[in-house]
Amino acid sequence: MTLTGREMRTRIDQDGNLTLSLEGVTFGEPGDDEVIVRVEAAPINPSDLGLLLGPADIATLKSSDDGALHFQVPEARLPSVGGRLGQSLPIGNEGAGTVIAAGRNAKALEGKLVGMIGGGMYADYRRIAARDVVALPEGASAADGAAMFVNPLTALGFVETAIREGHKAIVHTAAASNLGQMLQKICLADGIALVNVVRSPEQAQILRDIGARHVVNSRDEDFTAQLTTAIRETGATIAFDAIGGGTLGSDILRSMERAAVENSSSYSRYGSDTFKQLYIYGALDVAPTTLNRMTFGFQWSVGGWLLFPFLQKAGPEVAARLRARVLAELTTTFASKYTQVVGLAQALQPDILRRYERKATGEKFLIDPRLG
Repeated sequence: MTLTGREMRTRIDQDGNLTLSLEGVTFGEPGDDEVIVRVEAAPINPSDLGLLLGPADIATLKSSDDGALHFQVPEARLPSVGGRLGQSLPIGNEGAGTVIAAGRNAKALEGKLVGMIGGGMYADYRRIAARDVVALPEGASAADGAAMFVNPLTALGFVETAIREGHKAIVHTAAASNLGQMLQKICLADGIALVNVVRSPEQAQILRDIGARHVVNSRDEDFTAQLTTAIRETGATIAFDAIGGGTLGSDILRSMERAAVENSSSYSRYGSDTFKQLYIYGALDVAPTTLNRMTFGFQWSVGGWLLFPFLQKAGPEVAARLRARVLAELTTTFASKYTQVVGLAQALQPDILRRYERKATGEKFLIDPRLG
């Protein structure tokens, strides 16, 4: 058996030129423990955009006659991608589709509709280890299973992290996102208080419609006061920040400290004895992270949070438990809504790329390679 298809790739050369293109790939028979999946759905997540466009300046976008797109990475940002210069990299963390060929030890998967993770999903076909696919429940579609890994496991991972580290309530930014809505549903089901930080009344309403109690708008004049009140009421001492750049993380730590001081009966020049944790897991704002550390005492920590290191540290039993919950609630808690489905070639049309690159709340794109 020989299959020929397309695969989306991203490459940055030594001069900072980033090229997005569709490349032809050919597949032979799968190995004993492999399957070949016809990709039928793959979401465009912010984490995918981090590889797809890297630190390129979107304003420099140019197209060529062969359908490729070209961007320029500012010279000051090149050191951050030094490890990938000159490499042509496949894109797409997760997806779903039908197993059209299976190796000797994976024959039970042949013909099954599966979700999968492992990169290279923006393609017509994906050759992948059988251990990296999961058969979807009866009645589920490829679109249902396409985003069953990154957002659901991240949301569950936040809750697992908070509990393991001894926190009883959470603050989350960019909270009206697809991931944020999942997190709110989990917290409601599990009895964990959640403070949602959004940027508009419309985003706030999205969360209130699914039962959110604590929603604050970072663009309100009294945002800090609202945030401090919500943190005092919930006792939140851990935050997961999707924004990354600017002062929002610092503002959250400051509000945590203010809430702690209000509940303290004694004064210390080192601040409260309440430990506060800020995890940055996204980069919706690529500006430097600014921390005004004298406003939140000395009992705090700031770090990065990534899904796969978390799962590796948590261990296989925890990972299996979280995946089982995702499958059980695939079309409820962990359902994803898509505003537009595009073909593989369409995803490289400049006007469409500009739309999904904005990462606007309420807009989520799905690639179905069968559309062209």
